[in-house]
Amino acid sequence: MKTDVWGSVQDRLRDDLGADAYKNWIEPLVFEGFEANIARFKAPTGFLGNWVSRNYSDKIQMLFSEHGADVARVEFATGVAKKAATQTSTAAKAPKVAEPVVQSRATGSPELPGAPLDARFTFDAFVVGKPNELAHAAARRVAEGGPVTFNPLFLYGGVGLGKTHLMHAIAWEARNRNPDARVLYLSAEQFMYRFVQALRFKDTMSFKELFRSVDILMVDDVQFIAGKDSTQDEFFHTFNALVDQNKQIVISADRAPGEIDGLEERIKSRLQWGLVVDLHPTDYELRLGILQTKAESQAQHYPEVSIASGVLEFLAHRISTNVRVLEGALTRLYAFASLVGREVTLDVAQECLADILRATDRKVTIDEIIRKVADHYNIRMTDILSPKRARAVARPRQVGMFLAKTLTSKSLPEIGRRFGGRDHTTVIHAVKKIEELRAVDSQIAEDVEMLRRMLEA
Repeated sequence: MKTDVWGSVQDRLRDDLGADAYKNWIEPLVFEGFEANIARFKAPTGFLGNWVSRNYSDKIQMLFSEHGADVARVEFATGVAKKAATQTSTAAKAPKVAEPVVQSRATGSPELPGAPLDARFTFDAFVVGKPNELAHAAARRVAEGGPVTFNPLFLYGGVGLGKTHLMHAIAWEARNRNPDARVLYLSAEQFMYRFVQALRFKDTMSFKELFRSVDILMVDDVQFIAGKDSTQDEFFHTFNALVDQNKQIVISADRAPGEIDGLEERIKSRLQWGLVVDLHPTDYELRLGILQTKAESQAQHYPEVSIASGVLEFLAHRISTNVRVLEGALTRLYAFASLVGREVTLDVAQECLADILRATDRKVTIDEIIRKVADHYNIRMTDILSPKRARAVARPRQVGMFLAKTLTSKSLPEIGRRFGGRDHTTVIHAVKKIEELRAVDSQIAEDVEMLRRMLEA
């Protein structure tokens, strides 16, 4: 009888509260039965039990009464109830009693409504190099759980540079160090979706309580909420509430906070409160290290496959912009070699990865370089091509020649001709000069790197 009544009450609660609110707050409850006009429940945590008691106990009591159960009050205890060993045929036909909430592998606490974590993305599997060493060190510090002087930690960079890997690694490490920590990782799109659902089902208080009760909140691709005013407003208040409680926030995006169009100034300001870290494009040494680590892992699955000398070096040189593409290329090589029973030689790699290699060939043109350099230094393209020798024009011209030499396959004479009919020795001098300046002038180094990233994007 008690199962019949609770099943009917559950159906009403699901209809009245909406699917998300029901799943988050009612489904984890286990109905223990009636005792002296008291409906007793087991909740997996005290937080969940207290929340349901404050917000839904009157409604649950009313629904019990509507279905013929004389209930004076509803009580919640913490723990996991055991199912009855046997069930009557009537109970078997009744709505199924809610199972206890599943324990989160990421936190050890009740499952939070976030994205699943990838078991491959740990700190041990993250290859550290100069382009990402600061981001790695900052992520480590956050995951250790001790005092952190920066909040939030904001990671930004292009596709496939390791932002998501580091965020997953923080969650895994925090869970290992403190199984009771409430760590929530999700994308900005998921944050927006859950907020819209809360508005739709008039359950914004549940949303607020849930997102403001975590110990570490990690939001991936925050640029997604740009231009979405209501979501930005809720994100702003959630951010402030967590910071006031000394809870850690980790954010990622494809651009620095100040460069995200459509993001409110107050949010940009708060995102820059803490530590903003740029994950630079990988250099050759880091790409080779990633491939070597990946090859060691693949060798466990394909012990019969051998990689000829020079193949990893070839891949690290040719696939330079996206680590995911780089790792995917190596995975394809191992699978191909295993299926056809061949050694992975340089010729096999070029044959097997022809489409990837074509897609990653540099397509930067000299005209595009001249245009970007002119825009960056706020001069005219005709100035770069002119005979003018003033430093305000000569230095950008040298930067353009350096980029043309490093980003295109054009010969030195061809580059000289495209830069106003100059001799190839002028190009050699420009390249050498910029290489020297990059080592001693941080502004030149920053300009060159920014332009290179813009041109390769």
